[in-house]
Amino acid sequence: MALSAIEIYKLLPQTNCGDCGVPTCLAFAMKIAQKQASLDDCPHVSDEAKAALGEASAPPMATVTIGTDDHAIEVGGETVAFRHEETFYHPCAIAIAVDCSLSDDEITQCVQQIDAIEFDRVGMTLGIDLIALRDSGEGRLARAAELATQTTNLPLVLMSTAPETTGRALEVCGETKPLIYGAAGDNLEAMVELATKYDCPLSLRADGLDELVDMSEQAGQAGAKDLLLDSTPQSTSQLLVHQTAIRRATLDQSTKALRYPTIVAPAVDSEKPLGFLQVCTAVAKYASVIIVDTLRPELLLPIITARLNIYTDPQKPLQVEQRVSEVGEPDENSPVLITTNFSLTYYSVEGDVSAGKIDAYILPVNTDGTSVLTAWAAGDFTPEIIAKAIVDTGLEDIVAHREVILPGGVAVLQGKLEQESGWQVAVGPRESSGIPQFFRERRKGA
Repeated sequence: MALSAIEIYKLLPQTNCGDCGVPTCLAFAMKIAQKQASLDDCPHVSDEAKAALGEASAPPMATVTIGTDDHAIEVGGETVAFRHEETFYHPCAIAIAVDCSLSDDEITQCVQQIDAIEFDRVGMTLGIDLIALRDSGEGRLARAAELATQTTNLPLVLMSTAPETTGRALEVCGETKPLIYGAAGDNLEAMVELATKYDCPLSLRADGLDELVDMSEQAGQAGAKDLLLDSTPQSTSQLLVHQTAIRRATLDQSTKALRYPTIVAPAVDSEKPLGFLQVCTAVAKYASVIIVDTLRPELLLPIITARLNIYTDPQKPLQVEQRVSEVGEPDENSPVLITTNFSLTYYSVEGDVSAGKIDAYILPVNTDGTSVLTAWAAGDFTPEIIAKAIVDTGLEDIVAHREVILPGGVAVLQGKLEQESGWQVAVGPRESSGIPQFFRERRKGA
């Protein structure tokens, strides 16, 4: 559990030397408690104090890594039940299942398709995190693992309840640290042995929470460290109950055996809407790995979008970079529209400019991710700030004219901005949806 400032203070040298950049040790302890400083900032703290603070401040939920190097996925490590309390740190990993009964060419093709899945959302490129190879009982898991590792760098999930089959697959891909998915009551000992031998994370599958607790305790006693939990819920309501119960038990540390991230694998396709509902429920409450069995982008996009929304820090709005952006094929005579760098605002403007088939530049002024009227009311979207953004982005070197178009909602800034920047300022529509009509009328009046 997190320590209070006083408890942290007791671990410090209490010399008030100021070498950490803070005048007193108590003030430094308060900054650590608020996660505004690190114990490493104190050059005089003892190793014993570091060890004590590190153990006490470790998150109640274990962090588990799947894969290696730059493509490794971290799951778990969460500290709260609701993101407004702090934030969620590790977005749930989305895996797509590939059936090992397919031919070699079909498996390779599926892996290539999964690897190539990309969605552009508010300036971010989103994709799939894991590839789950589902054992067909025909002994082809090892071959599928071989083909997958030759085709992609995405981490793998080995879905099999047969230790012998899983062992042969690990001989092929064990060094990539895949997730072993399929440990149950009758094969637990053998699966734990494989996970320990190859230093891989292991998923436990049980019928309900009581059995899951027993399995987790047995796996821990046998030496397994990195575990994921699957309570195999039979309905959406049961999934919600199980996931919530596990998170609560983790946070209050009432059941040590449940202090691990969870994994779910509902069936998802257009013919099974309940499976899709279960996935969205799992994204919100509180799965760390979700295995789906569809390649259809219209089903994957809402899942990934829901994950983006939930795992975005609510205290930090999505922002775009302050730079001159192009829409269409603008040249030195193309118009320049001013807006803020709040992603929703920027992409609304960009979308309406594009829809109007207007070749233009957009300059999103850095307002720390707030909308036009919000930024203006807060004093973050002023003539001085806009004029500085024009200079800092080198706009005068990009266009030959000296005119910018200001959002109509802040038309009051027009005169002062002309004085501050030396540019002419036209007033655009109040809403970005009016941009196409605004330019049509400008062309008629030209």
